Amino acid sequence: MADPSSRRSPWFLLALLCLAVFTINVDTTIVNVALPAFVRDLRTDTRELQWIVDAYNLAFAALVLAFGSLGDRFGRRGMLVAGLVLFALATTAGALVDTPAQLIAVRAVMGVGAAMIYPTTLSILTNVFTERGPRAVAIGIWGGVTGLGVAFGPIVGGWLLTHYWWGSVFLAMAPPAALAAALAAATLPTSRDPATPPLDVPGLGLSSLAIGALVWTIIEAPDQGWTSPRSLAGWLLAALLATALIVRERRVAHPMIDVRLFTNLRFSAASGAVTIAFFNLFGFIFLVTQYFQFLRAYSAFETGLRLTPVAVSIAGGSVLGTRLAVRIGTRRVVAGGLLLLAVAYAWISTLSTTTGYPEIAVQMVLLGGGLGLTSAPATEAIMGVVPAAKAGIGSAVNDATRQVGGTLGVAVIGSVFASLYHHGLAGLGGAVPPSAVGAARDSVGAALATAAELAAAGHTDQAVTLAAVASAAFYDGLRAGCLLAAVVSGLAALAVLRLLPDHPASSAGEPPVPGDAAGEVDLARRAGDRAGLDLPTQQPK
Repeated sequence: MADPSSRRSPWFLLALLCLAVFTINVDTTIVNVALPAFVRDLRTDTRELQWIVDAYNLAFAALVLAFGSLGDRFGRRGMLVAGLVLFALATTAGALVDTPAQLIAVRAVMGVGAAMIYPTTLSILTNVFTERGPRAVAIGIWGGVTGLGVAFGPIVGGWLLTHYWWGSVFLAMAPPAALAAALAAATLPTSRDPATPPLDVPGLGLSSLAIGALVWTIIEAPDQGWTSPRSLAGWLLAALLATALIVRERRVAHPMIDVRLFTNLRFSAASGAVTIAFFNLFGFIFLVTQYFQFLRAYSAFETGLRLTPVAVSIAGGSVLGTRLAVRIGTRRVVAGGLLLLAVAYAWISTLSTTTGYPEIAVQMVLLGGGLGLTSAPATEAIMGVVPAAKAGIGSAVNDATRQVGGTLGVAVIGSVFASLYHHGLAGLGGAVPPSAVGAARDSVGAALATAAELAAAGHTDQAVTLAAVASAAFYDGLRAGCLLAAVVSGLAALAVLRLLPDHPASSAGEPPVPGDAAGEVDLARRAGDRAGLDLPTQQPK
């Protein structure tokens, strides 16, 4: 008997999946605007602030592959509902805690919930939309909503903090998560790997440990030093665990992930492009929020509003990019998106205190458009390679590359920025008290606040010197970080032009290339492989 939910429109199901992914993506950035409130009300120190943010990222990255695989094995709808319920409970608890340690623990649980949610949304989507044309449109919309969620986090958080207490940024996420859970339980179709292979427990463990070790090392490297003994041990541990995972997965009959997928360039090159896209996005948010809040003195809410062009252009670029990829080829679209990112970052490197917002808005449109043109078509390429029955693990790989790329972007661009910023502060010499220099080294915001205190105390010359030197050092760091991102994006564009195929290896009526996963998937889908999904799928018009 058919699942009653099979009568639901595929586009209604897409809207539901987008609600789930929008909620957790808003949460990814909403917490950043609340950090000053945590300092004031919870008395958190710098280290605790870092882990309020990174506990979520670490839990998500470490567990996303495991949960993607478990969703394929036990059922994607159940995994999605369980993740949404866990996320709703954890974000509610986040509004009620009263110590930094409790908040860090709650954020880690929220990351676990997000790791359960994210890969299942995309894997269900690709099993609902099995034909490439409609699937590309759906992935474009999904990718656009993802970008909107990341960019709207500061807007929502800024408004809430203007009107309510810090816990509201967590409590506000509970109702949409609960609503999505209820609708998913009632309307989503059942979906799982019909072969029900045995669990690859060692593979699950090795993948979690390998990605966890990598992300932990990336998070800690800016403070510990990228080549410090502790960091080198972390890089080595991550490499050994990844090697052990590859060796094991190649030898077992039912691996968690078929590592041969990475020999297909539509999978591996596209994964690399997604990593670079999110390297750029999170690096940009790291820099521009400081620029708006400290150098332009905007509130958290005003900063969020001024990021709207990024959100809208990511959405537009994602929808347009997947359509263009089907028509003219993935390689050209993704490379074009990366080149647009390079141009945008090179232009953003010229920012100054006198730069007008209309110019900044155009820069953000270019950046967001480049992100959309890169990430959504690359995601469509990844999901087109993976068999429908293994969509969860394919989606999880896509999600892991996003998380690693974003974490790496903040760490690398942040390290370059901090190095140039601290170097610039050497210009202070003995012109200001040592205590003021120490405060300035924490951040440009602390430097400007200290300058205001000096001015209020009547030390006008010291205040002017501190503000001028710190601002100049900030722009030195921003310029270097942006130019680094521009170079990385340009090199990635050249690599994509050389490596990423335009289209799947086989088309209708043609046999698949031996060993080519994309061709095998196309044939399997045309032959009616439903991957355990009892649902009439969207057909091309």
